[in-house]
Amino acid sequence: MTAELMPETAQTYDCRQAFADELIALASEDERIVAVCNDSVGSSNLVRFRELYPDRLINVGIAEQDLVGVGAGLAIGGFIPFVSAAGPFLTGRATEQIKTDAAYNGLPLVLCGQSPGMAYGELGPTHHSIEDLSWMRAIADLTVAVPADPAQTRAAVRWAAAQDGPTYLRVPRFKVPSVTPEGAPFAPGRSVELTDGNDITVMAVGTMVSRAVVAARTLRAEGIGVRVLNMTFVEPLDLEAVLRAARETRGIVTAEEATTTGGLGAAVASVVAQNRPVPMRILGVHRQFAPTGSAAFLLEHFGLTADGIAAAARELMAQNPDGAHDHG
Repeated sequence: MTAELMPETAQTYDCRQAFADELIALASEDERIVAVCNDSVGSSNLVRFRELYPDRLINVGIAEQDLVGVGAGLAIGGFIPFVSAAGPFLTGRATEQIKTDAAYNGLPLVLCGQSPGMAYGELGPTHHSIEDLSWMRAIADLTVAVPADPAQTRAAVRWAAAQDGPTYLRVPRFKVPSVTPEGAPFAPGRSVELTDGNDITVMAVGTMVSRAVVAARTLRAEGIGVRVLNMTFVEPLDLEAVLRAARETRGIVTAEEATTTGGLGAAVASVVAQNRPVPMRILGVHRQFAPTGSAAFLLEHFGLTADGIAAAARELMAQNPDGAHDHG
């Protein structure tokens, strides 16, 4: 099924389950696969992994710096560690260890940020992981991947396990519909085009991708052709797709469940500003702590919905009504 054909009432799936299932499958094939967590066996969905491989799961307790340090040590010892914790604590508390132990040493460590964005909405800003994309993208030699559905999550787990260097893998908590077309690539610097259109390009990651597809459907009914790109890799970015969008469409909307300071939108803006300027709308959280509330409420609050994406696309259309695509 392609995103073009995704029904409005599409069934939704839990990416964390896909993560756990694929990790178990990998562990059955390769004894080097180990899991490291910070007292988060349940929230990391590692209960079944622990039952099957009790001697290959290490729980360091609530000590995120040690979490990454232990993972780095295991990587040096020849293991393939999946270091798993809630996104805000893995990235916020262990930034130095991620930079120095994992990235600087080029270790094959898979850092799994669980329940990112505003998935822990009711627990407040301390538990919202909206800065992680900015922080992780700033670290050299660290790949940053954000799967959009279970198929991409499974592909990401298997791909990350085969890498020579470190990866930050953002594992969504929300249930999402399937948007990945059969045979879609999964590789750094490669986006996936989900809908055709030469008026506006919408670039999204993670939970925002299916919302972008719904927005494209709405806009298509209004005569606006929208190209939806599942960017997946925030670092490295698909530069070719970004420049093609800047050249072929009137404007670019980016959507991410994260702060706009340094994430996907900032990455795309940097590319187009230096190469081919084009009007943009960057959707996310603009330098503020989100209020406390359900995840659904917060997404609505920040316009991170299909309606919000569609509204941003209409603004760009109004800004460039003659349809000229040559932005210099």
